[in-house]
Amino acid sequence: MLATILSGAVQGVDAIPVQVEVDLANGLPGCAVVGLPDAAIQESRERVRAALRNAGYEYPQRRATINLAPGDVRKEGPLYDLPIAIGFLVASGQLTPRDLPDTLLVGELALDGAVRPVRGVLPLVLAARDAGCRRALVPAGNAPEAGLVPGIEVHPVESLAQAAAVLAHPAAHLPLAPPRPPEALPSAADMPDLTEVRGQARARRALEIAAAGGHNMLLVGPPGSGKTMLAARLPGILPPLAHDEALELTRLYSVAGLLGGREGLVTTRPFRAPHHSVSGAGLVGGTAVPRPGEVSLAHHGVLFLDELPEFRRDVLELLRQPLEDGRVTVSRAQASHTFPAAFALIAALNPCPCGHRGDAGRACTCSEGQAARYWSRLSGPLLDRIDMHVAVPRLSEAELLDARPAESSAQVRARVSAARERQARRLAGRSGPRLNARMGPAEVRRHARLDQASQGLLREAVGRLALSGRAVDRLLKTGRTIADLAGEEAIAAEHLAEALQLRATLPAGER
Repeated sequence: MLATILSGAVQGVDAIPVQVEVDLANGLPGCAVVGLPDAAIQESRERVRAALRNAGYEYPQRRATINLAPGDVRKEGPLYDLPIAIGFLVASGQLTPRDLPDTLLVGELALDGAVRPVRGVLPLVLAARDAGCRRALVPAGNAPEAGLVPGIEVHPVESLAQAAAVLAHPAAHLPLAPPRPPEALPSAADMPDLTEVRGQARARRALEIAAAGGHNMLLVGPPGSGKTMLAARLPGILPPLAHDEALELTRLYSVAGLLGGREGLVTTRPFRAPHHSVSGAGLVGGTAVPRPGEVSLAHHGVLFLDELPEFRRDVLELLRQPLEDGRVTVSRAQASHTFPAAFALIAALNPCPCGHRGDAGRACTCSEGQAARYWSRLSGPLLDRIDMHVAVPRLSEAELLDARPAESSAQVRARVSAARERQARRLAGRSGPRLNARMGPAEVRRHARLDQASQGLLREAVGRLALSGRAVDRLLKTGRTIADLAGEEAIAAEHLAEALQLRATLPAGER
């Protein structure tokens, strides 16, 4: 007898329907799984056998063939345990379900029949709803994310027996209540606050500009000057996530298996700080079946790379595409997947190997050659994609002992939110983030026009600093953000001059 159960497979940040077909035939007892399964699916045969027996059901002593269709798509993970077990029950006549073709099933089985959470449930339920399914049975641990999808009944199940009971009598089991979009997502009240940062007026100003326009920033200074402290406070001055941004971020974290015990939506902007030993696949996504990397997990938030020259150069070069396009494409022999990666990059490094070049408090012990080799680990094209290069000097004695409270994150966040609202109105209708840093060349020409005085200043800067075309574009975007913070429609000479100062803080050989 043949049973067909609907499940799904995660493809990038989306999912496709998968038909789990279980056929029982006469012959020597055995079980074969076909349809490009990975090792975890091959092992599901033993998990399903033990789960059926320990849940009080009979494991059919017949020849079983399990097909995962379509057969040309690679399947991975233990999420097919539950549909395979239900397929055995239906094919052997131990379960007579209702509306089975309209029901999605996903879940990993423990040996005692308990249903464990799996990754990617949010895109799986979205795909099932779009395919016309009326009902989804998901592990209880995945219920918060599955419940975010309107238009489909979600039944959280904790065991194989409970799943069988829901399928046999769906009307006797109430689904989760339909989701209701929140009126407003929580702000960053519990994040580190800027009041804890002493001094560093220029770096604080650069942080505000980066938050307002979504710009990338390089912090250069000696050890202990506050670079990491500043970077950690950037999420706290960003406005709250919009609901569609939160849903997109939740889908990414669901695919990556990082939701854990979260209640539904990811409601705070991410701050990702990978170690400098991270691999290329870990940074931009990869493995045999591509999954989101750190750049995608930082989507709509901050990616912080501390001790930037310590990262492998080939790994850093992988940042070029996401910094330019706000997305990353991971290609493999069987498929190519694109993940969103619109983040603000904050990178920090010392000015030289010993960390004290240009430090008034301590003498540098590095030679010119050592300093040059240190900076040569960073390519020009990568530095060109970073909008602001900000010096973070050692704090003076007066700044260290100053007990006066600094401006809070809430005060800065109010100005940042107002500037972002201006950008959203100006860039209405464009796809993707409505931020100055994400403007294309045509949008830069339209919205970052300069008056005669500003044009003269830009010509002089291009000649003195040997700026590339990309650097000029990023300079104009930064100037546009500074004008937005000032509430001005036009980019004045003082706005462009400040953008130039933030771009040209480093010595000429290190810019």
